[in-house]
Amino acid sequence: MATYHQPDAKRMLDNRGYTGPTIHSTNPLHLLETPVRDRITDSYYWKEQCFALSASTLCDKAANLTYIGGTYGQQKPTPFLCLLFKMLQLLPEREIVLLYLRQTDFKYLSALAAFFIRLTWEAKECFEVLESMLGDFRKLRRRTREGGWRITWMDEFVDDLLVKDRVCATSLRKLPSRMILEDLGQLEVRVSPLGDEIEEIDQDEEEEPRGRGSEESDVEEVNGNSNGHVVNGETSKVSG
Repeated sequence: MATYHQPDAKRMLDNRGYTGPTIHSTNPLHLLETPVRDRITDSYYWKEQCFALSASTLCDKAANLTYIGGTYGQQKPTPFLCLLFKMLQLLPEREIVLLYLRQTDFKYLSALAAFFIRLTWEAKECFEVLESMLGDFRKLRRRTREGGWRITWMDEFVDDLLVKDRVCATSLRKLPSRMILEDLGQLEVRVSPLGDEIEEIDQDEEEEPRGRGSEESDVEEVNGNSNGHVVNGETSKVSG
């Protein structure tokens, strides 16, 4: 796997005569917006920690991440975003990316791989691969734009990647809806792991109004007979 130093990043950002690999018909580094790219390449973390990284050493750096996020404070990029930019520079092989994603020891490495897949892979592959992470409930710390912190979960982060157009200060290429891909025969209909529980809840909600209706009719019947006595199957009024 090739490694790239700081001058290489600047050179790859220059589209004049660019002959390198492309993603979605564009220079992969241009998948991040220009202001974000500039802040990354000018940041201390990029200059000191991302120097001469390869796919294997990037894995080591990602294993030491402690939170996800885009930019914060005075538009300072997070280490998470810097390593994403490095992945776009390195373009590791798919087998390596899937290894990053599916390992269970380092959750922020999995989150980084999920973000890379959403940015670079085709829509069908994004749904097929990332939906497998919707059952991952590992807790993640997220740096907010204001510089604070909030707790999220892996499945929530992956769901954001699939349904939102902007995540972690990064504009995402719009995906066609899953329903469209199903209609085109590119995806199988997804069966939710909560399907049985949802059916039970729906059944309970359907039965509950019936139960209330029968109780109300019983109450009405009792109230209707409260002012009379039943004699030989007939109701007679009680004189006051």
